[in-house]
Amino acid sequence: MVSRFKAATPDIEVRRRALDLLARREHSAQELQQKLRARGFDHQTITDVVRGLTAEGLLSDERFVEAFIDSRVNKGYGPLRIRSELQERGIGEALIARHLDEAERDWPARIEAVRRKRFGAGLPEEYKAQAQQMRFLQYRGFGGEQIRALFRQKDRD
Repeated sequence: MVSRFKAATPDIEVRRRALDLLARREHSAQELQQKLRARGFDHQTITDVVRGLTAEGLLSDERFVEAFIDSRVNKGYGPLRIRSELQERGIGEALIARHLDEAERDWPARIEAVRRKRFGAGLPEEYKAQAQQMRFLQYRGFGGEQIRALFRQKDRD
């Protein structure tokens, strides 16, 4: 008996896998290419499919950056860490800068909320405890000036 269904062509299979990944969450073009390459698909086929998805508006680095920034800010990460993670995912510096600037996040309020959630309401008096909190905030991606401003402001209060 002859099957009524043709075997999927490589282009169709790559596109199907790409759409499966995009259905779960936004991806950058580079990130999607890496995931498809890891599944053993041909480089040229992947490139063609990614170009097609971008042209159709199904894959967008702009949308990915917006969603990624919102997600990371809501998880308590600062601008330096967000920038670094986006660069690792193949996003250009101009696009990152534009979206981080556009976001107009209230970083001082964010840094205070992150510190308070982890360590409680009051700032410590001891240097060792302050240093611990500063290291934590730095790990989370907040800049040294932002961190120092938080502790200076609290010293004045």
